[in-house]
Amino acid sequence: MKLTRYNPLRELELMTDRISRMMNLGPLGTTRESLTLSDWSPSVDILEDDNTFTIIAELPGVKKEDVEAVVEDDYLVIRGERKEETEERNKRFHRVERCYGSFRRSFNMPDNVDPQNIEANFKDGLLHVTLHKTEQQKKTARQIEIR
Repeated sequence: MKLTRYNPLRELELMTDRISRMMNLGPLGTTRESLTLSDWSPSVDILEDDNTFTIIAELPGVKKEDVEAVVEDDYLVIRGERKEETEERNKRFHRVERCYGSFRRSFNMPDNVDPQNIEANFKDGLLHVTLHKTEQQKKTARQIEIR
């Protein structure tokens, strides 16, 4: 399994951005009421059992045709787009809080995953990507005697 360096400043930046979005604040505390498209990133859960890793991405309002999952080098990449609803005649939006546009999430695949044996299912706005572990690396832990 590859190690990823922890960057506490990046975590702080992400947390500040989330709080600003919740409070509808723009940079430096200015209010942001404009009807602009903003970047978004779907939330994911990552689960592991003895045989698989499973990534569940929350993609409400995204069609199956607008999502793809690919393996690039040692990364699983999920990308797609949530398309903006078109304005109907005689109707105007007064507030747009949902995010639209393209997204891209990438996940470093552990060494014990078979890149040829990955499955993806999309149902009810949830993308389930199952990464199967290889047999040779699925070994259980064993006690090592210390002499």
